[in-house]
Amino acid sequence: MDIIYDQGQQNIAEKISPTAKISNWRDWKWQLKHSIRDIGMFEKLLGIQFNASQKQQLQETIAKFPLSITPYYLSLIDTENYENDPIYKQAFPSISELQVGDFEMRDPLDEDKDSPVPGITHRYPDRVLFQVSPICSMYCRHCTRKRKVGDESLLPNREQLSRGIRYIRNTTAVRDVLLSGGDPLLQSDESLDWILTELRNIPHVEVIRIGTRIPVVLPYRVTEGLVAILKKHHPLWVNTHFNHPREITESSKEALSKLSDAGIPLGNQTVLLAGINDSPVIIKKLVHKLVQNRVRPYYLYQCDLSEGLNHFRTPVGKGVEIMESLIGHTSGFAVPSYVIDAPGGGGKIRIAPNYLVSWSHDKVVLRNFEGVITTYEEPKGYEDSFRNLLSDELQASRILEGASEYKAIGIEKLLSDTDDTVSLIPENTERIERREHV
Repeated sequence: MDIIYDQGQQNIAEKISPTAKISNWRDWKWQLKHSIRDIGMFEKLLGIQFNASQKQQLQETIAKFPLSITPYYLSLIDTENYENDPIYKQAFPSISELQVGDFEMRDPLDEDKDSPVPGITHRYPDRVLFQVSPICSMYCRHCTRKRKVGDESLLPNREQLSRGIRYIRNTTAVRDVLLSGGDPLLQSDESLDWILTELRNIPHVEVIRIGTRIPVVLPYRVTEGLVAILKKHHPLWVNTHFNHPREITESSKEALSKLSDAGIPLGNQTVLLAGINDSPVIIKKLVHKLVQNRVRPYYLYQCDLSEGLNHFRTPVGKGVEIMESLIGHTSGFAVPSYVIDAPGGGGKIRIAPNYLVSWSHDKVVLRNFEGVITTYEEPKGYEDSFRNLLSDELQASRILEGASEYKAIGIEKLLSDTDDTVSLIPENTERIERREHV
């Protein structure tokens, strides 16, 4: 038998199939075919034994939130200390997932409410989320879409995908499309090529992004054929989902290298998870390993309020503490934005330590990462040279070189020199209702 990467992988492969070779182990379809979906197989492959009570609790959990782990990702688990292992905790079910709090929701981000057609979430003015599949190569225990991921009854056919594409084609404000799921890279090469071709043929779509965990849990899916397809559709961006430095293996590095060498910019979205990566040391190590592999840290997410995730959530203060350990202490491009995806569909809100201490009409008072307090003098006699130019439609179009126009919303609306709005007031507040009855 051919040698597989290491002894652990070889043992797992042989237990799955005595004739398994390295060509099988590195075949992404073989990996999917032999994904671990039940407790007994998990025990057999790793030599771990749960007692009867534990098995009953685990069965109750996977009856609601299914289990699926690729043999590759399974091989990364430290069997000598599996209960504290970050790979194990992300991949293997816990009875804590059934402890659903009153504040937890099936759809905490209101993605379904912001869905004009099935598969499309249109929350921000110029971009949409396009869920092209509910299927993942692994069911992450912290997934915000646990309500639907893995449900093959939700798998869209070509006509359903075409409805989403038609919406994007008919909505000219959309310049950025994010393919998500499930995992878009689990589409066949032909299907993915079709989707990307259809989107690329829409004149107002400037950028296509793909959110995927494939380089983390199934790096062998990044084949030469897949990369050749992705290269056809530039400008294309890929965001990965590494949560812990131990996930960056030689196989994942190879996958990332193939994507980078194809000219695809790579970003990473990490979820802050209690007992897994809620440590300044771990996150700093992670971001350093990412940039070594040409992946720019993009977001550090506060864990969402989805059902069964309470045991993964940390205080927001822990995230701020981690950001304090990064800002000024490492390269700026290695520092992600710490965000909370607001419940109710409010979108991503950036959270950061406060470096603006105070300000007056002519100066601001700032602090740096060391605690140094300093001032920055405001310019004297400043005039906004664009205020009048941009108020003239013809001049504005020349200055902006034909850039598409949009209406200012939110805080931007209050700051705009071309809008007279002075206040943004939520609907149905008690104060406004009282006014209506006066």
